[in-house]
Amino acid sequence: MNRLLNVALVTVCFVFIGCSDLRSQDSKKVLSIEAFSSGIKKNSHALILDVRTPEEFSNGHIENAINYNWNGSSFNEQVATLDKATPVYVYCLSGKRSAAAAAQMRQDGFKEVYEMEGGMLKWRSLNLAEVTAKSGVSMSGMTIENFNSLLNTDKLVLIDYYADWCMPCKKIKPFLDQIAAERKDVLVVRINVDENRTVTEEMKIDALPTLQLYKGGALTWKYVGYLDKQDILIHLK
Repeated sequence: MNRLLNVALVTVCFVFIGCSDLRSQDSKKVLSIEAFSSGIKKNSHALILDVRTPEEFSNGHIENAINYNWNGSSFNEQVATLDKATPVYVYCLSGKRSAAAAAQMRQDGFKEVYEMEGGMLKWRSLNLAEVTAKSGVSMSGMTIENFNSLLNTDKLVLIDYYADWCMPCKKIKPFLDQIAAERKDVLVVRINVDENRTVTEEMKIDALPTLQLYKGGALTWKYVGYLDKQDILIHLK
């Protein structure tokens, strides 16, 4: 009986250690911006994969990256043409699509797949280099002067940073529309991060959705993530 118990304990220990090793390995595959940048510089043979939409890609991407749209119909077929032994550095705008794509690629047998934590939002907040596929494309949209002029009001100013592909952003929009209609003392401004790079980078927005509340031109509240209407209203005083 004791011998059987000892064998069981040893088996549990091996399973636990094995699971711990897997978690450790997974964590090493999600790289900080600095580690991701360093990795693609050191591994000249590695593949840099941008899994955003073609429109996002053309408006600015990491040099030498190729674009396979995670939400497109051809992603699996495109990835299937790649060498599974080649290290792949994958990224998107905030990290969610790249995480899903990386998980799929690992499941399909790719040996080394590294994700960029925080995506291009974080990359841009650190003012790292990128290139555009469009000649003469506008990279700014709203200027800082435009942004500051919005704050020059007696009203509360509620800023919502969003992207068209962001599901939590879509869920929060109806609440913001209702607040804009019901509260005449609140100015609701929605800023598309893909179209307003200058302001997004200046405000260091690196996750979506991000809400900011200004009163008298001063930032009084900031929140990252989804909130329902009542939770938002608590701060509009």
